[in-house]
Amino acid sequence: MRKLVAVILILVSSIELASGQGFSGPGAIKDDGRFAASTKQVNQFFRRFNAEESVDGLKRYYPEDELYRDRTLRGKFISILFDNETSGISSQLKTTFMSEVLSETLPQYINFHREGWFAEVEALFSYRGKIEKATLFLKLQPEGLGYEWVIDKVSFGPFKDIFKKPEGSSKSFLHPLSHELGFMNLRKAFQESNLPESFTTSDFQPDYLTLFLYEMKRGNIKFDNIRDVKFHFFQINNWYFELNQFNRPGFNTGWLISNLVKLNPGDKETILRYIYDQK
Repeated sequence: MRKLVAVILILVSSIELASGQGFSGPGAIKDDGRFAASTKQVNQFFRRFNAEESVDGLKRYYPEDELYRDRTLRGKFISILFDNETSGISSQLKTTFMSEVLSETLPQYINFHREGWFAEVEALFSYRGKIEKATLFLKLQPEGLGYEWVIDKVSFGPFKDIFKKPEGSSKSFLHPLSHELGFMNLRKAFQESNLPESFTTSDFQPDYLTLFLYEMKRGNIKFDNIRDVKFHFFQINNWYFELNQFNRPGFNTGWLISNLVKLNPGDKETILRYIYDQK
């Protein structure tokens, strides 16, 4: 399992592209070769979003540097961190987002080591003679003096309907006086029913990750390769954005914000259910 995590970590941290990218808009800095091609790495996305590196990407800025988290520089950096070719994010939504992020009184930053962001990795596995897609959700956790990526959840098609509980009149149950019979009618749940999950609590949620790892340990699931990686961010108050990698000609390439949502009460939970395929 650690081998799989290591493969994913290497992939996420080492992806590099080679196209050019520059600031756009009135009075913006033009791409004159000083820009480091595109936002090549996820770590660089963090630095650009926070204005913690120079325009050419060659110098890291620290709190003692004059331009560290400079508001004007941040605005120019963030303006190039959107997918402007395919995402369809409106200019008004971008403006609202940037005005809140760049607030003079309460600016907001993203932090690599803080909770509120996680990776979504689409991978292929061999399962019972077929290649199946699995979606792994990974998060960072402290480990020793540093951090490590760990698998938090999984969505796997072949498991999706295994524990689908029936509803209404078709639902089986144990009579409330079963205790007077010494629960002998558990035979009904374990021998006479092919839906033993019917007899679990109403809020029962199967642990698909445990099932996935169990099948892997038995040799029934074998890793094949990685197909796609994306990231989900909830670190900016009342906002969600998705980070994807774009490898295409032109300036608008690299790791870019592909989806942006202004969150109302309850929206975060709805989005998480959708991401985790619990819709």
